[in-house]
Amino acid sequence: MIKDNPNPPSDATAPHNAAHRAINHYLNPLEKPRLPVGDHGLFTVREGIDIETLLVNASEDLESAQALASHLAFEIDGAPRSVALGVCRILDGIQLLVAKIMDHKEIAVRK
Repeated sequence: MIKDNPNPPSDATAPHNAAHRAINHYLNPLEKPRLPVGDHGLFTVREGIDIETLLVNASEDLESAQALASHLAFEIDGAPRSVALGVCRILDGIQLLVAKIMDHKEIAVRK
């Protein structure tokens, strides 16, 4: 006769113990990983990049994020739409600040 389920393991507590080891490995590690000194984030900016390049990239990234939030705002309704529109306005304000800094830098370079 063919059985639907395989034979249970001879040691019925083995899966239970394995599950506890896995949970402890992820939730209760013996030693927490440490970040190298001075490294506080996932991403870094390469040293030696000029301010104008950084501002242009920040401006383009803000423009992309604003386009995403704006598109989302017109796809949804209710309170989530208000949140998305609020994000759009915040991004617009930051975009204006970056543009103003770039204008000041351009004026300083001309003088």
